[in-house]
Amino acid sequence: MDYFKKTKRQYTLNLLAALIVSNALVLSVWIVLNYWQVKLVYAVIATAVVFIVFSLLFAFSLSNYLIEPVRAVWQLILSIAPHGESVEAPKIEAMKVGREMTLSLSRQIYQMTSSSNKAFNDAKNPPRQLLNDNFVASKLPLPLFILDQTENIVYANTSAADYLGISAKEMTGKNFYMVMDMSFPSENTLDVWLKDVKANSATASMSWERVKLNVLDNHPTRLFDLAAFYNRDNPEHYETMVVLFDHTKQYAQDDQAVSYVALTVHELRTPLTLLRGYIEALQEEIGQDTHPELVDFMQKMNAAAQQLTAFVNNILNVARIDNDQLQLSLHEENWAEIVQSAVNSIALRAKVRGISIETSIAPDIPTVGVDRLSIHEVINNLIDNAIKYSGQSKTIKVEAHMTEDGLVETTVQDFGLGINANIMSNLFTKFYRDHRNRAQVGGTGLGLYLSKAIITAHGGNIWVKSTLGKGSTFGFTIQPYSQLADELKNNDNKGITRGAHGWIKNHSLYRR
Repeated sequence: MDYFKKTKRQYTLNLLAALIVSNALVLSVWIVLNYWQVKLVYAVIATAVVFIVFSLLFAFSLSNYLIEPVRAVWQLILSIAPHGESVEAPKIEAMKVGREMTLSLSRQIYQMTSSSNKAFNDAKNPPRQLLNDNFVASKLPLPLFILDQTENIVYANTSAADYLGISAKEMTGKNFYMVMDMSFPSENTLDVWLKDVKANSATASMSWERVKLNVLDNHPTRLFDLAAFYNRDNPEHYETMVVLFDHTKQYAQDDQAVSYVALTVHELRTPLTLLRGYIEALQEEIGQDTHPELVDFMQKMNAAAQQLTAFVNNILNVARIDNDQLQLSLHEENWAEIVQSAVNSIALRAKVRGISIETSIAPDIPTVGVDRLSIHEVINNLIDNAIKYSGQSKTIKVEAHMTEDGLVETTVQDFGLGINANIMSNLFTKFYRDHRNRAQVGGTGLGLYLSKAIITAHGGNIWVKSTLGKGSTFGFTIQPYSQLADELKNNDNKGITRGAHGWIKNHSLYRR
C-alpha cells in the first residue's frame, strides 16, 4: 500500500476542514455585525481581526498536528543513534496522522541501522572473540548473563557459573528460563517486562527485589535482586543483559525472623483469647454508674487486645504464605454484611483515637465468592492503616460499589499524612515501611503484603492512590459469586480452595 499517498490524503482532508471552519467563522462574524448594523469600517476591522486570530490559532494547531510524522522519525533516529542525544522512542501507535507511513519508515530505519552496524563491525574486526575469557565482564564479581533475541544464553561469566553451580559452557545456548528457575514477589516478572519492552521500546532497564532462585536439590536456595538492560536490534544480537545481586543472607534472615516470631506469637493466642474474654466479661459487668475514667480504661484495654490479636494473625498468616500453607476456601457471602462486620470489629480502635468511620455500600452489590476470615483480615488491615496514618484527621471513609468491569470494589480512604509518590511501588513488599514515619507510627510492614497475597488468591487486584499531606485511598476488587460458576462446576462440594503463596512464578518458566 502507498502510505505516502494515504498520508497526503489525510493532510488534504484536514487542511480542507480547517479552511472551511475558519471561513465559516469569519463569514458568521460578518453576518452578525451586519445584522447589528455596525458601521462598515468597524465591521471590516472586526472581521479582519477575527480572521487573523483564527488563522493564527489554526496555523499553530495544524502545524503541531501535521508535523507528527516528522517529529516521530526525528525522535526515532535520535533514540537509536549510538552517540546521539538521550531521547525517548516515539509512541507511533498513538499518532493520528501518517501512522502507517511512520511505522513503515521506522522498520526500514531499524533494518538499515542494524545492517550498517553489522557490516561496519564485520569489516573492521576479524571473526570476533568478544565473549571469551578476555571479555571485561568475565571477571565481574556479580553473576551476569547476556541473552539473544530469543532469550537464549549467549554468555555467562564465571560468577554466574559459580552462583548456579553449572558451568558456563553447559548454560550457553539454553533458554534463560530453563536455567533460571526464578520466582518473583509480584506479577511483574522479567518475562512480562521483556515482552512489553520488546513491543514498545528501543532500550529499557528494570530492577526487581527479593527474587527467589530454586536450582538443583543439592544446591542451596538463592535470594537476590535482579537488574536487566534491554537494547533492541543490537548488531551482535545481544539484546538483554541480566545481573544478579545476591542478598541470600539478608533475605533469609528476614524469612527466618518471620518463622521464629510466628512460633513465638503462636503461644500468645491462648492467653490473648483469655484476656479478651475477661475484658468483655468485665465490660458487661460495668454498670452505667461506673466512673467514666474506668469505662475509658476498659475500652482502651479492649482496643489494645484487638490490635494485638490482629498482629498475631498477621504474623501467623505471613508465615503460612511463605511456607505455601495458607489455604483459602471461597464461599458465597453477602458483601455488605462482611464489610459492616469488619468495620464494627475495628470501630473501637478508631473510637479510642477519636476517629469516626463512615460506611457507604451500594445497594446493587451481588453476593461474592470469598474466604470470610481472610477477607475480613484484609479490610481490617486497610482500616487499621488508615487509623494509624490519619494524623489530625478524624474521618475515615469505607465504600463498596460495582465497577464497569462487573467487579466488586471496596475502598478505604483517610485524609491524613499521605504517601510520597516515589515509594508507592514498594508498599506491598514484605517488611517495607516509610522511613519518614517509622518513629511516629508503629507497625511491622506485613499488613499490606498479606492483604495483596489474599486479594490475589481471590482473583482480585489491590491498589493505592495518595497525595502527600492530603491522605490515601486503598482499594481492592473481588469477583461476584456468579463469575466463579465455571470453577464451581468442577468442585463437588461447591467450594473453591486456593493457595496464597507469596512467590509468583515466572510466566515462561517452562518454555521449550
